[in-house]
Amino acid sequence: APCPGCNVVLVSFDALQAAHVHSLGYPLLTTPTIDRLASQGVLFKQAISPAPWTLPAHMSWFTGTYPSLHKVVNKFVVMPDKLVLSNLQQLAPGIQTLPEVMKEHGYETGGFTSGGGVSGGFGFKKGFDVYSDDVPAFTTGLEATSPKALKWLSGLGGKRFFLFLHGYGIHGQHLPPGGYDKRFVDPPYEGPYDGTPSQQRVLRELGLKQSIDLDKDDVRFWRALYDEKISRTDALFAGFLSSLQAMKLDQRTIFILASDHGTEEYEHKKFDHGYNLYDEMEHVLLAVVAPGIKGGREIHVQVGTLGIMPTILALVGIPQNAQLKEQIKGKSLLPLMTGQETTGEDVFMETDYRLFTHKRGLRTRDGWKLIRTLETGTLELYNLNQDPKETTNLAASNPGKAKELDDKLLAQYRKIGAVLDHWQVGCSPVYPDQCH
Repeated sequence: APCPGCNVVLVSFDALQAAHVHSLGYPLLTTPTIDRLASQGVLFKQAISPAPWTLPAHMSWFTGTYPSLHKVVNKFVVMPDKLVLSNLQQLAPGIQTLPEVMKEHGYETGGFTSGGGVSGGFGFKKGFDVYSDDVPAFTTGLEATSPKALKWLSGLGGKRFFLFLHGYGIHGQHLPPGGYDKRFVDPPYEGPYDGTPSQQRVLRELGLKQSIDLDKDDVRFWRALYDEKISRTDALFAGFLSSLQAMKLDQRTIFILASDHGTEEYEHKKFDHGYNLYDEMEHVLLAVVAPGIKGGREIHVQVGTLGIMPTILALVGIPQNAQLKEQIKGKSLLPLMTGQETTGEDVFMETDYRLFTHKRGLRTRDGWKLIRTLETGTLELYNLNQDPKETTNLAASNPGKAKELDDKLLAQYRKIGAVLDHWQVGCSPVYPDQCH
């Protein structure tokens, strides 16, 4: 292990699309703090999430396994006469979580979140000494969670720790405190939108039913506000890091910077996330900064963020027992970080978002993507090397490739014992105003 017994800080930048991160190729300087810290470690240029929205993606981080196996795929389990809150321990008894394992090996464990899709009631608080999720979901970012985290850290008295820090500052339902300053809006916008969560909600729900028709000025405006939220979150993260350094708690500390998923800003004429597996939702930030690992490196081969749990365990020297070896499906990234491996991996993705749709996807290491919609049986095939924006579905014109990848996709889910039929299409709410 490069850093045995080191502290671990896992930071979730909820809804941060990789294409809007400066160090991942975005022309605007939206993320100077993230970029600077990532440059001290290893930045993964092609990191792919196992799911395109908060709840299943984070639960996959914390369990190292697919949503199909941890089964926390929606906020509620739909029963004949009621909705029952999803809970990891009830849906997948016996699964060990990352904080549980860290706790068992002598770590103080603290989680500081903005609730919502990472509320403790879903099973996230299992293994945490302290799990704070009592701030208003979606309306609060790191300005609410990082002070609580720093207060907890200041009372540890030098004990080693595992910290999970999360906020919704970039999320579509978040409005910055005091409103937008429109720092990236250029030229001035005179259209019908103001970027409020209520307007975003209308566009989100409309987009589930049909493509939305916006002109280029509207789209530019929404994307500029998204960049502002990213920039504000990055500045808040800078403040957290400065406090950590002043407390000398950044020493012998591993930082994992990641986004659980991206979000659509009209790339496919919709807004928000969860309902599809396109790259604006699936291509995410992932950077690892660790003592004992040479910094300043970029990894260009494809990896999955399903590997976060096994990577942390490998970095700090916690062995996987037989149960964990069976449970964890993600691949440790340590061999890539130390130059022992040079090839990437195929990544499988899935969503059962709100029961509105059920999709499974495969993004191959050589640049192909297949998306299967289970309730209709339809396939989408994209050559990402030639069509990175996923505009041309090749399933009909290249049926051989589509069948090859579909067979591989179905074989993977059969191999892990996941069910691939009997799909219920309906409504399972994510936000309080749905499914009435």
